[in-house]
Amino acid sequence: MALSRQTLTTTPGTSIELECLYHSPQGKWAYPYSEKIFHLRVRSKKNNVERVFALTGDKYDWEHHHQELEMLKVATDAYFDYWEAEIVPERKRFSYGFRFESGEETVWMVESGFHTKEQPAPPGGYYEMPYIHEVDLLHVPGWAKSAVFYQIMPDRFANGDPGNDPEGTLEWGGTPTTDSYFGGDLQGIIDHLDYILELGVTALYLTPIFEAPSNHKYDTVDYGTIDSSFGDIDLLKQLVDLAHSKGLKVVLDAVFNHTSAEFAPFKDVLEHGADSKYAHWFHIYDFPVKVVEGNPNYDTFGFFAGMPKLNTANPETREYLLGIAKFWLSEVHIDGWRLDVANEIDHAFWRDFRRAVKEINPEAFIIGEVWSDSLSWLQGDQFDSVMNYPLSDKVLEFFRSEDVDPGTFASQIYGLLMRYPRQANEVLFNLLASHDTPRVLTLLGGDTQRLKLAVTFLLTFAGTPCIFYGDEIGLTGEADPDCRKCMIWEEDRQDRELFSFYQQMIALRKKHKVLSTGHFRFLQSEAESRDLVYERFDNNTSFTVWMNNSSSPVTLQHSFGDRRRWQDAFSGEPVQMEGGRISITLEPLEYRILYSTCDSEA
Repeated sequence: MALSRQTLTTTPGTSIELECLYHSPQGKWAYPYSEKIFHLRVRSKKNNVERVFALTGDKYDWEHHHQELEMLKVATDAYFDYWEAEIVPERKRFSYGFRFESGEETVWMVESGFHTKEQPAPPGGYYEMPYIHEVDLLHVPGWAKSAVFYQIMPDRFANGDPGNDPEGTLEWGGTPTTDSYFGGDLQGIIDHLDYILELGVTALYLTPIFEAPSNHKYDTVDYGTIDSSFGDIDLLKQLVDLAHSKGLKVVLDAVFNHTSAEFAPFKDVLEHGADSKYAHWFHIYDFPVKVVEGNPNYDTFGFFAGMPKLNTANPETREYLLGIAKFWLSEVHIDGWRLDVANEIDHAFWRDFRRAVKEINPEAFIIGEVWSDSLSWLQGDQFDSVMNYPLSDKVLEFFRSEDVDPGTFASQIYGLLMRYPRQANEVLFNLLASHDTPRVLTLLGGDTQRLKLAVTFLLTFAGTPCIFYGDEIGLTGEADPDCRKCMIWEEDRQDRELFSFYQQMIALRKKHKVLSTGHFRFLQSEAESRDLVYERFDNNTSFTVWMNNSSSPVTLQHSFGDRRRWQDAFSGEPVQMEGGRISITLEPLEYRILYSTCDSEA
């Protein structure tokens, strides 16, 4: 809540900035983390409040069933501090309010407003959580929390069967254009599953594989048929079954926002106009339909006349697409869908989509392509995750140079974490680059040391990391089509030291659950420095990551104030401490990861 100065009940000259205090009894501010645990968040002005308490209890018996919990400051951005508390109500319901303390001043905030004294027991204007209904929770697949994805563009990964190469296929490794084909296929992926396993990833995300006239396949002609240049349904079944036998999940890409102009229903509209039974499958302004590049008389993806936009609000269109989603889940047993241009499709369709998918496989992973704040899709009724491009932007901006100071970076990252409920943060689809962006090594100026810092952050941060094929062996490339180069398979042309680094980081994340589901906080991120220290932790384990994002050596120090023993996360060598303080010297663009558990107490 945010109230104007005229509505405040505090005395003049208050030091707590009431206009900055904010809470909403819904969304990311108040949400069930599980069927028994509820999270509360509240916001205050940065460095303006010393302590915050959540006052909670049963509204039907407040006298005997209420408590106060001190809230933790879990994030700070450029303007605000964010506080969080975990509530475990006795009967899945509770009323609540907040108490803010700063110096000698105390302010209470409940739904009815701000007050200078504690309010009577509920109802008394308190906020309410009437009941935690399990059906309303954002349930995310458990396997996705610990997954490490590998994105493959099939035409560019490996050519396993030259016999299905499309006409005009170029020699492998040539310079890509927007229209070039290189013959990569499903057999090529099958042939290189051992390489994928050697890298250590646990899940595959394939860009579209259904029949389409382009090399990228984002202009679908037939959603029920595998493109012949990639193979057929039996080969896809073989890939999925083999992947599953090796512990790999497989997620496919669905393009339900638009189709190819060669899509049979659209061709029928071109032929029969308003009399076509598919006339309402698309957003058409008038008839006859005119396929004019840049100015068609129907809605499209962007301004591409060859990609007419589907009307997902039309019942027949909706049922057709939902049938496609269910078919591939049931027939091939894929493990989820990545949804192209997801933010341009109506929310009602995605609610129906989630119900249809989860009825077949409750653990299917649903990832939406949304490039901005995605809270409205992550409320438990639509997606499990979204592609976290906002994180990519901030990470690359920080590690590509010394222009962004650690204080600003920490503020930005905290701001992103406060966008969503915790269970959404745990599976956000984190990436540094994809088929839609320049290669990460290119974005970082070709500097593998800076790449290692960025990848280290990616693989030790909250969320589900994804690696774009070839990044692990040093592929470079500007924007499309240059970022879509063929995978290099000759080991003498690969950066094998970089590959080993990726292996090591992935193995570390897989070995330690805390790197997937633990809490996150910055320990050092001073604006005047170029170094960074942050922590992933739970009740038993702590990892600290120390980074020097500068061209000069630095010595970092941090006091932990406990009796734990720390060791290097890779070598296991003990780390010397003096008076509870660790001191580490890092060379330019160097990092170090330390590890400690409750079992390692001195």
